[in-house]
Amino acid sequence: MKKLISEEPFQTESGTVIAHLEIAYHTYGTLNRAGDNVIWVCHALTANSDVEAWWPGMVGNGLLLDTTDYFIVCANILGSCYGTTGPADINPRTGKPWLNSFPDITVRDLVNAHEILRLHLGINGIHTVIGASIGGFQALEYSIMHPELIRHLVFIASSVRQTPWAIAFNESQRLAMEADESFIVNNPEGGRKGLKAARAVALLSYRSAFAYNLTQKDDDDKTDSFKASSYQSYQGDKLVNRFNPYSYYRLTKLSDTHNVGRGRGGIVKALGRIKAYVLAIGISSDYLFPVGEQKLLADSVEGAFYDEIDSMYGHDGFLIEADLITGVIRDFWKNSSKEKYDKKRA
Repeated sequence: MKKLISEEPFQTESGTVIAHLEIAYHTYGTLNRAGDNVIWVCHALTANSDVEAWWPGMVGNGLLLDTTDYFIVCANILGSCYGTTGPADINPRTGKPWLNSFPDITVRDLVNAHEILRLHLGINGIHTVIGASIGGFQALEYSIMHPELIRHLVFIASSVRQTPWAIAFNESQRLAMEADESFIVNNPEGGRKGLKAARAVALLSYRSAFAYNLTQKDDDDKTDSFKASSYQSYQGDKLVNRFNPYSYYRLTKLSDTHNVGRGRGGIVKALGRIKAYVLAIGISSDYLFPVGEQKLLADSVEGAFYDEIDSMYGHDGFLIEADLITGVIRDFWKNSSKEKYDKKRA
């Protein structure tokens, strides 16, 4: 992991100024002389900048994110707890951790932070920006906010606007966290029980009923200690051991702000700014971001492609079905020729 420390004041969309911004990031491969052989990966809610760790089978020689041809960049997002400025860090004005006083942030704030890193790295153009889930939020916003930079947009298991369904899941998680008194009183070590409960709620949106019924099935004679119960508890503890509750709470709030049409005259008008070739990928069993949400993007952008991954793993399919996703994206790159691309941008 590398770290960029920016001493320039960073103003969030809400108007709060962060005086001292740190951005943690990973790069793989080598930037070419033109500064444009870049694949920018935008990570999801509780991931980090180490793409190799959370997206196995995707980064390396001969893989989709081929380090012999491309310069791969992933920045940890603002508000997270993996090196970029977030709620667990010290607020310079108070000398104490931000915790629940960390400012409200939006997806557009994340893109503005990415831009600081892009300029620092000397990147002149982005071959492909790719993201799934809230990574897709970032990739889409990047393509709207800086259309001249982006040649290809790959948008996986995501949406153009956070739906009431997804907001309801997030609010249910926050209610679970707010029921943990140690979180409410701003205890730096607090919120662990609440985070565990919140993660259990989130899991129900990440996997499909079919997957649960197949993998957590019990013997007919059982009356307690069910596999599904143990699984929920185990996954909750697993997140508690690696993630900060205050970051989790803030990032769920961030997710709810996503709406590309906000302040731009609506979704269709906003999507009209995109100059990149667009690939929207849906996952057949995704409950959290059903395939209609990816089709909406494909239907709204001229020349966009839509493809669907048939998977039983629900929303988590974007992490698991690496081979299928690789094949779809490689076909997309072949179909978006330079000639077509240049004509589209003109």
